[in-house]
Amino acid sequence: MRALVQRVSEAGVFIPDENYSRETGHGMVILLGVKEGDTPEDAVFVADKCCNLRIFEDSEGKMNISLKETGGEVLIISQFTLYGETAKGNRPNFTLAAKPPLANDLYELFVERVRQNLGAEKVKTGIFAAMMSVKIINDGPVTVIVESK
Repeated sequence: MRALVQRVSEAGVFIPDENYSRETGHGMVILLGVKEGDTPEDAVFVADKCCNLRIFEDSEGKMNISLKETGGEVLIISQFTLYGETAKGNRPNFTLAAKPPLANDLYELFVERVRQNLGAEKVKTGIFAAMMSVKIINDGPVTVIVESK
């Protein structure tokens, strides 16, 4: 499992066909990729790691505070393209990405674990497998990758 985590000043996801819109303030965006062979344990590990990442600045300007401690919000977006393989040719190959049934189950487990960590009101999501427009205002910029295994 792979999570691309960005510290943000604001973020949003918009799906016009579904009349769906979710926005967050200061916090993080997590783009989550699930690969074949990932397990529920991977989802829990990556969710906990993301919630406890110390990527927010303390009073001395040092990245030393987690999202849990800031009380910020998180926007979680499913992102199978994080497992796009580009070593051969110019078109990404997505064979490493999990098939939708497994990916959706682990995505939902990941979201639920983040809700347990931060509180449901702090967690916003896109819609699994939907075409979405995502607005990300990266703060810093700060971008890190969290992976299981």
